[in-house]
Amino acid sequence: MEGKLKQLISDAESGIGLAIDSKELDKLKIEYIGKNGRLTALLKGLKDIPAQKRPVFGKLVNDARIKIEQFFSIKENQIKQREKQIRIQSETVDITLPGKKNKLGTMHPINIIKEQILDIFSGFGFKACDGPEIETDYYNFQALNIPVGHPARDMQDTFYITENILLRAHTSPTQVHVMEQEKPPIRILSYGKVYRSDDDATHSPMFHQIEGLAIDKKITLCDLKGLLDAFAKQMFSTKTKTRFRPSYFPFTEPSVEVDVSCAMCGGSGCRLCKGTGWIEILGAGMVNHRVLENCNIDTSRYSGFAFGLGIERITLIKYGIPDIRLLFENDTRFLKQFNKW
Repeated sequence: MEGKLKQLISDAESGIGLAIDSKELDKLKIEYIGKNGRLTALLKGLKDIPAQKRPVFGKLVNDARIKIEQFFSIKENQIKQREKQIRIQSETVDITLPGKKNKLGTMHPINIIKEQILDIFSGFGFKACDGPEIETDYYNFQALNIPVGHPARDMQDTFYITENILLRAHTSPTQVHVMEQEKPPIRILSYGKVYRSDDDATHSPMFHQIEGLAIDKKITLCDLKGLLDAFAKQMFSTKTKTRFRPSYFPFTEPSVEVDVSCAMCGGSGCRLCKGTGWIEILGAGMVNHRVLENCNIDTSRYSGFAFGLGIERITLIKYGIPDIRLLFENDTRFLKQFNKW
């Protein structure tokens, strides 16, 4: 039995000495001193030894375990030191390499313009409101004086979900919700995504819109003109001029289209304004009495004006962008140009 112990110690010492990594050493631990290892197998042989010799043999087995564990401890330290050195060498930083710069993002140009517009009108006392993008036919059309069969419905190629549910074609439904819930005076901006079946260099099936609404006593078209003229000067340049042209919208009467002098050429004519010196930026007008009446607002006491503009359109004009699709392609080469804004 003593010979077996000596052989076990010798085998363990040589085997542990040849181990090259922690994984291999763990396997040897299981083989020699594990629950079912070789040393445990020798302990099970105690039952075959005379009772008077068992204490002596038990001490020999215990001494053998201590020796083998010492072999493992010494080898573990050697392997840890070697693995540490390998890790240090692999993690060495080459200080001659150029540094890694963190790339900073920037606001999207649409969001830049949206925040500028909201900031300008908030200075005139308007508060921002948002509403649902999925609307009923009533709020998107009927409450705005566009009943079923009205020709104005053909002006907007609307995305219908059912006969009565649709993706809003403008943010005007939000204004109706506010007029139903609040009493005048009202001064709000409704903004967000709107949807129309249109797609080319200057139109997108999804775009962003901001509409303004003011309702109070003795509001006139002159108030609207003064507000939009002040907005244009703050948005583009103090030298910007505005021009009002008669137009038609079912929810305003009278209605106007508003042009500004070209931000690129100052009105002398260029490719952006197609040589006219003017660029259309929004539609506006005095709120139609029928719209106010649909919201239970007394038209004998109150009047109001409304205006609406596409954020993408203002963005294209402000930065001289030729194609609206550039705003939605997420090309970082294009977007990083707006870091300075």
